[in-house]
Amino acid sequence: MKLYELLANSIAQSIQEGVLCRGDKLPSVRQASASRNVSAATVLEAYYLLEARGLITARDRSGYFVTSGTMNIPSSPAPAILNQLESTQVDVSELVFEVLESIRLKTVIPLGSAFPSPLLFPRASLAKTMASSVQVMDPWASVDNLSAGDINLRRQIALRYMIDGLHVTTDDIVVTNGALEALNLCLMAVTRPGDTVLIESPTFYAALQSIERIGLRAVAIPSHPKDGIDLAAMERAIQQHQPKACWLMTNFQNPLGSLLSDEKKQALVALITQYQIPLIEDDVYSELYFGEKRPIPAKAFDTEGLVMHCSSFSKCLAPGYRVGWVVPGRYTKAVARLKLTTTISASVPAQVAIAKYLQKGGYDKHLRNLRHTLLVNQIKFVEAIERYFPEGTCLTLPKGGYFLWVKLPDEINALELHKLALNNGISIAPGPIFSAQKHFTHYIRLNYGHIWDARIEAALSTLGTLVFGLMSSSSS
Repeated sequence: MKLYELLANSIAQSIQEGVLCRGDKLPSVRQASASRNVSAATVLEAYYLLEARGLITARDRSGYFVTSGTMNIPSSPAPAILNQLESTQVDVSELVFEVLESIRLKTVIPLGSAFPSPLLFPRASLAKTMASSVQVMDPWASVDNLSAGDINLRRQIALRYMIDGLHVTTDDIVVTNGALEALNLCLMAVTRPGDTVLIESPTFYAALQSIERIGLRAVAIPSHPKDGIDLAAMERAIQQHQPKACWLMTNFQNPLGSLLSDEKKQALVALITQYQIPLIEDDVYSELYFGEKRPIPAKAFDTEGLVMHCSSFSKCLAPGYRVGWVVPGRYTKAVARLKLTTTISASVPAQVAIAKYLQKGGYDKHLRNLRHTLLVNQIKFVEAIERYFPEGTCLTLPKGGYFLWVKLPDEINALELHKLALNNGISIAPGPIFSAQKHFTHYIRLNYGHIWDARIEAALSTLGTLVFGLMSSSSS
């Protein structure tokens, strides 16, 4: 990434974090050049780039001013209050399937989607890599690496762990059909029907569906939009229910966007180590950070192999390739055997293509561009929500990922809003699909991982109008 792009990203992040607010004047070109120790031309290029993206504007003889950013929308809605840490039989699949079925329609604006736009990924480069790598692929590659996965891909994954200071060998990694298979294999490896699993509240709906499918019970632990899971409540639940596992997202949690600090991750690992409970760490968004460096996983603090770290390339590089992986720790043998007796192997050509792409060195450049796009999109979404939604709306401002967790005024039912939005060609993800108890009836999750345009802005405007309409009908 060029120097002016790095400077532009830094300023955009300051806008996102509220350090620079709408109406603030940016330093002059001369001041910025001196303070940043870059040339005036670099500063001008950065300002031009930010202006083109709608984040700042130039005023004659006055300089550059911030045009985007949050002003009046309160951030970090509090989680629902759970009166007690109940063990719950999960029954959410029908509701989740009903919501997801609507999202699949191409005519629907996908604010409720779980994936970013496929247009944000290097499809052409991946296709070329796939074509060239498959032509020269060793015929025995399709059987040699069953079921752990392609050795070159596992080597590339291990190198990315090494960058974060984690010692992971190729033998520690099992390649899977996306992260969801990795998570399910881990869950099956450490539980049996009737066992209890700790989850966050709210949590990713696929975790609820997996728990339901296997016949497990769930205990939902309150989780804060900024700080993540409540560890004190988690320990009480452990003592009360003797769970066999916990399934958590430590980096940019879906749907909250919360990020556990390193200190809290260390405390989390100390807690599960004390009680010898495996942690299934769902970590698919860590590459989509807006800060200076990728947040490390809880796995970094694991000394006893209790953390089963799961991730994939689906959210950050190649959604349709369905290539994920897991570092199962002490459960590696069990997970590998389950993999062999279920799907045997992830697609070998897809593994080979991604390994080759990573070896060529374009991955980090792609990620920098993707992260900047998502950051700018977040700012624009928040600005639009401020413009179109009623008072009483509040939302999260995550430091990565591509989800906003939005609390609407108390009289709004998210499922009713979901149906009205669909009738207007807009999908949203209503809060109840993220809860075993179908809580969060006033919440919605919005996906800002799609290219910002007039169609997206019109959808948010329509959504705000629908919210106002529901408020009026409830008060009449």
